[in-house]
Amino acid sequence: MHFSWFTWCMTELSVSPELTAAHIEYLASQVLGRLATVGADHKPHVVPTSFRYNAGLGTVDVGGHHVATTKKYRDVQASGWAAIVVDDLVSTDPWTPRMLEIRGRAEAIPTGGAHLGRGFGEAFIRIYPEKINSFGIA
Repeated sequence: MHFSWFTWCMTELSVSPELTAAHIEYLASQVLGRLATVGADHKPHVVPTSFRYNAGLGTVDVGGHHVATTKKYRDVQASGWAAIVVDDLVSTDPWTPRMLEIRGRAEAIPTGGAHLGRGFGEAFIRIYPEKINSFGIA
């Protein structure tokens, strides 16, 4: 039986109030996500970005080069909210996607990001998970 991607996602979607051990393991296995913010014009802005899970705080720290000069950073400064989606394909036959969406309060932090790893500058964005949606992650 062939299911559409949408049908499959709706049957497999999991909503959690907090990150599970499986979510954290999945985040550790990935290096790229998509950060969503909303600008002062109330229009969405989505960009690929690097990230790290901060086990000490239970946050997702988002960074990259020259983050302090970016629209995503200004958007978080203005709104205090962000979301990140991390996804991949385990297989295309059969179609086996995985996805983790994390929404929450966010803060634009001007220093300390360089310790997050290669490719991170000083400024970074910290997301405090409040709503987590996932599928394909056991």
